[in-house]
Amino acid sequence: MDWYSIVKFLHVVSAILWVGGGFVLFLLGMLAERAGNTGDKLQAMRASGELGGRFFAPMSMLTLIFGLVMCGFWVGFSDLWIIIGLAGYATTFSIGMLVFKPTGERMGAMVAREGVTPAVLAIGQRMMSWARFDYAVMLVIIADMVLKPTLHDIGILVGMAVVVAAGAALALGGSRQLVPSAA
Repeated sequence: MDWYSIVKFLHVVSAILWVGGGFVLFLLGMLAERAGNTGDKLQAMRASGELGGRFFAPMSMLTLIFGLVMCGFWVGFSDLWIIIGLAGYATTFSIGMLVFKPTGERMGAMVAREGVTPAVLAIGQRMMSWARFDYAVMLVIIADMVLKPTLHDIGILVGMAVVVAAGAALALGGSRQLVPSAA
């Protein structure tokens, strides 16, 4: 076994833990939302907040580090699939740091102060909308890492763009449901 295979294994394992763990929490939140179960929904949000900094951020960083090591020593940084992967990573990392982390902290403080209020639930719903987009981007990253498209793979690239656009539409659609009607 060579070093590349070891680093690639560590890259894949950390990506599975990061993406898979977050996806399970996302599904739990969706199931609780559909069932109208506020307690389960809050538990999923609480778990997401608690695991964000302690588990998901480190797994995300390890995924990046192992990927950068592979690129730096063996693959290079010029292939289109590497650029798409890094752009996707930057997008999902930014969503985590700029949306999920501060929103989760704000929700936690609101629950501690006021308990579970409609405002807290509305904020949680907006986080679920962002999660839809985040997982669309992650799906594209996974496809990108497996398929390794070039500029000649128009169908794959169009498919990736459609997935990101669908994720954005689902996220925006979920956010619009929260806008109170002017009645």
